[in-house]
Amino acid sequence: MTEAVVLFDEIQAEGGKRFGVATLNAPASLNSLSVDMVRLLTPQLRAWAADPGIAGVLLDAAGEKAFCAGGDLRQLYQTLLDCGPARNEYAERFFGEEYELDYLIHTFPKPFLCWGHGIVMGGGIGLLAGASHRVVTPKSRLAMPEINIGLYPDVGGSWFLRRMPGRTGLFLALTAANFNANDALFVGQADHLVPHERKAQVLQRIAATAWSGDAPADRAALSRILIAASEGAEAPASKLREHFDTINQLMAGDGLNDIAARLAALQSEDAWLQGAAQAFAKGAPSSAAVSFALWQRVPRMSLAEVFRLEYWASLGFCAHKDFAEGIRAVLVDKDRNPKWSPATLADITPAFIEDHLRPRGEMAPELVGLV
Repeated sequence: MTEAVVLFDEIQAEGGKRFGVATLNAPASLNSLSVDMVRLLTPQLRAWAADPGIAGVLLDAAGEKAFCAGGDLRQLYQTLLDCGPARNEYAERFFGEEYELDYLIHTFPKPFLCWGHGIVMGGGIGLLAGASHRVVTPKSRLAMPEINIGLYPDVGGSWFLRRMPGRTGLFLALTAANFNANDALFVGQADHLVPHERKAQVLQRIAATAWSGDAPADRAALSRILIAASEGAEAPASKLREHFDTINQLMAGDGLNDIAARLAALQSEDAWLQGAAQAFAKGAPSSAAVSFALWQRVPRMSLAEVFRLEYWASLGFCAHKDFAEGIRAVLVDKDRNPKWSPATLADITPAFIEDHLRPRGEMAPELVGLV
C-alpha cells in the first residue's frame, strides 16, 4: 500500500494540550508540493485550528535533503499544452487551493512552527513564509527560482519579498539567487537558526511544556524553546548582508531596463553575485517584467489582495507561452535551453504585462473569501 503524501500525528504535551504534526512525505521528489498534499493539509489544519485541545502545529518533512523543493508542476504542464491561451480549469484549482493553504498558514490562530531544513524553494518558501515560527538549519538552502521556468515568485512572494530590507527581495525575485539560513534571518524570512540534530530536543521540550491555550502566551513559550535550541549554532556567512549596498545599487530606481543594464555590466569576483547576474540574463524576460510590475504594485495591498492578484497573474502565465516552455526546458526535456517569447525586455509592451495581471477565468472559491 502506498504511504500517504502527508503524515499526520499529534504530540501529547504536559497539562493535556496537544501539538499537531504534519509531515510532507514525498522525499523522492524532494517533497515537492502536490495537489494531493494541499488537499490533505488544508482540512487538517482547519480542524486543528478549531480544536481547543490543540495548542499549536508543527509542519516538517520526511528525509534529510529537503523540506519542499517547490510545486509539483508535472500535471499542470500537460494542461498548459492542452489549453494554451484558453481557460484552464485545472490551473484555477491548482493555484487557488495552494494559495488558500498559504493564506491559512499566514493567518493561523495558534503557534505554527515550520521546520525548513535542506532545500526550501518556491512553493516550499510559500509554506514557510506564513508560519509564526520559521526555523532554518545550517543546511537550509532557499530560493525563489521562478524566473528560470518562465513564472514569477508567487505563493505570496509579491508580499514577503517586498517586505525584505532594501531591495534584497527584488534582487532575489529577478536573479533566482540561492540564500542560506543566515541570509533568511537577515531578510526576515526565518526566525530561528537551529541545528537539525536538535530537532528531537525541540520536540521533547514541546511535549514537556504545559501549553495554556492562550495563543500569545503559547507563541512566547515556543519562541523560548527555539531560542534555547539555537544557542551556539554556527551561522554560515550571509551573502545578502555582505553585498547589501551593492544589491541596492543594482536594483535602484523605477526602470527595469536600468536594472538590467547594471546587471549586464556587473563585474564581480564573487561567484555568487556574478552568478545571480547571469541567471537574470538567462531568465524569462516576461518573468522579470511581471515580477517588477508586481513589486511596484503591491506595497499598499493587504495580504489577501496580494494573493488575489497573484492568482490572476499565475493564470496569466498559464495563458502565455513562457511558463510551459520553462517547465519543458528545466523539468521535462532538461536541456536548459528555453526559447523565451518575447525574447528580450525590449519586446515587452505595457499591454503584455497587463494581460498577465487582468482577471481571467472564475475566481477560485477558495480565494473569494480572502478579499
